[in-house]
Amino acid sequence: MTRFVIDSGVAIRLARDGVEVRAGHHLVAPTLLRSQVLATLHEAVHRGELPAGDARAQLAHIGRMQIRLLGDGVLRGRAWDIATRLGWASTYDAEYLALTQLQADAFVTLDADLARCAEGVVPLAPYEALLDG
Repeated sequence: MTRFVIDSGVAIRLARDGVEVRAGHHLVAPTLLRSQVLATLHEAVHRGELPAGDARAQLAHIGRMQIRLLGDGVLRGRAWDIATRLGWASTYDAEYLALTQLQADAFVTLDADLARCAEGVVPLAPYEALLDG
C-alpha cells in the first residue's frame, strides 16, 4: 500500500479525466482540499473556462473519491513550522507538505513551483504513479 498526498489540482485532474487511482494506493489530503477544489472550479466557471455543469460533475466526482482528509493540531503545527522555514506567508501549501511528512509516502502535485519548493522537504511522485496501468 502506498499513501499519496494529493493537492487540489491533482484531485480536479483525476475527476476531469475520470480515472481511478491504482488499487492499493490510498489518497490523503488536508481538509482545506475541499475549499480549494470548490474555489478553483467556481473560478473557472466564473472566467468562462468551464461550463457549470462540468464543474459540478467534477466536484461530485471528487466528493465520491476515497480521499482521507486530515487537519489535526499536529498537522497545523508542522505546517506552521514548514511555512516559517521556507519563508512562506501562507500555510496552505505547507499543509500538504506537513501531511506528507506525517502520513504519506509521497506528495503528488501538478504545480511545478510547489514541486520545486517541496524538493528536499518531502518525497515527490508524478501524477502517473496514481493511475492504473
